[in-house]
Amino acid sequence: MRATARKLLTLLALSIGSGACANEPDVLAEGRAIALNPTKGNCAACHWIEGAESPGDLGPPLVAIAERFPEKNALRRQLWDPMGVNPNSRMPPFGRHRILTEQEIDRVVDYLYSL
Repeated sequence: MRATARKLLTLLALSIGSGACANEPDVLAEGRAIALNPTKGNCAACHWIEGAESPGDLGPPLVAIAERFPEKNALRRQLWDPMGVNPNSRMPPFGRHRILTEQEIDRVVDYLYSL
């Protein structure tokens, strides 16, 4: 039973996000590039991100994300459509409005989760 449960947990972990190892440097670099791209995520326009040029202060600083979002899917839902969590959110619904693709959202989530 334990081996079966362990296998199920491993499969579940792999199914969350992109399926790629979230710690791979290229995945994190791609996520950061999307997050900081003014025509894509543009996260630094509203959030402080370490090393980002001209960070904003409209939203909370993007630090300790895994602690703030213990469930990675909750972070993904926040990026997909923050108004589902907070109807008064000023954050754009990156998924619902197709600002980012599914893969781009997964990459940004992987990157943010590493902060």
